[in-house]
Amino acid sequence: MPKGKPVKLVGLKGDSPAPPRIVTGLAELDRVAGGGFVPGSGVLIGGDPGIGKSTLLLQALAALSRQGRRTIYVSGEEAIAQVRLRAERLGLADSGVLLASETNVSDIIATLADGEPPAAAVIDSIQTIWSPVIESAPGTVSQLKAGCEALVRFAKQAGTAMLLVGHVTKEGQIAGPKVVEHMVDTVLYFEGDRGHQFRILRAVKNRFGPTDEIGVFEMVDQGLVETPNPSALFLGGAGERPSGAAVFAGVEGSRPVLVEIQALAAPTAYGTPRRAVVGWDSARLAMILAVLETRCGLSFSGRDVYLSVAGGLRITEPAADLAVAAALISALADKPLPKQCVVFGEVALSGESAPLAVRICG
Repeated sequence: MPKGKPVKLVGLKGDSPAPPRIVTGLAELDRVAGGGFVPGSGVLIGGDPGIGKSTLLLQALAALSRQGRRTIYVSGEEAIAQVRLRAERLGLADSGVLLASETNVSDIIATLADGEPPAAAVIDSIQTIWSPVIESAPGTVSQLKAGCEALVRFAKQAGTAMLLVGHVTKEGQIAGPKVVEHMVDTVLYFEGDRGHQFRILRAVKNRFGPTDEIGVFEMVDQGLVETPNPSALFLGGAGERPSGAAVFAGVEGSRPVLVEIQALAAPTAYGTPRRAVVGWDSARLAMILAVLETRCGLSFSGRDVYLSVAGGLRITEPAADLAVAAALISALADKPLPKQCVVFGEVALSGESAPLAVRICG
């Protein structure tokens, strides 16, 4: 092994300027990215098929190209004619985004390096890329690692924000080895129910920004529209709420969000009651039901329990415990909660709520 040479060591304290940002102009996307994409960064974006990943990135590239920046969209799944049809439907045909249809990573890098390096480039998708030096089919572990490594290396050298689209598995995780997520700087998930028009962009890894911010979009005929006030979408109707509905006040990143939690407790027709959850943790629901039965004397043993978070949002914070409990009690008693009532707080196994739990009724 050749002898190495010592490298310069520096202290933790020093003047380190903040990394520059490529601001797309899509406020919700820039918010999740931490104020815009950092030049030379690798960004992996995952989501279910048809959720709108390609639409979002095409709109982002079009917004950058209208700022005079060079942007390139490389599709490994669609022909150029198909991408052009989507661009015409979205009203982006005159934006100046450059298109290519290629899956050979060597040819893609040669294309990106030809001329002025692009400010941002989209590779759709990373699972279709293959390297001629790897003797395996596209989508295999070795091909994914080699393709991602080559594209991220080019991004670092050229100062290009490299946006990689990734498929997801049935479990909702980006397909392929976890090492691909470690190789990039940012991992974003585009979530949503195809039955709803709302889409949520969430950061799960970000070396240049927070990982708890969300961006909310609405899918319309003209593409994705930003939603600066998501509470208006996640709340149900503006009138009287029925029994089983509770409004939860949570915080996603730097913004407060009001969400309606809906519960239904119906008499079961089977020996074992059903427990169905959409948008929340099923294990957490089982814990809340156990607390209500043991500590409060309520019986759900003969009832099917259905719980849903309105609008397709997925809630992970424990502060939703009290709102879920209120919705379940309201559904069991068939009595609506007071109008303009907001509930939040964590529930312990003892049946007590956290010290900061607050119930606010207007």
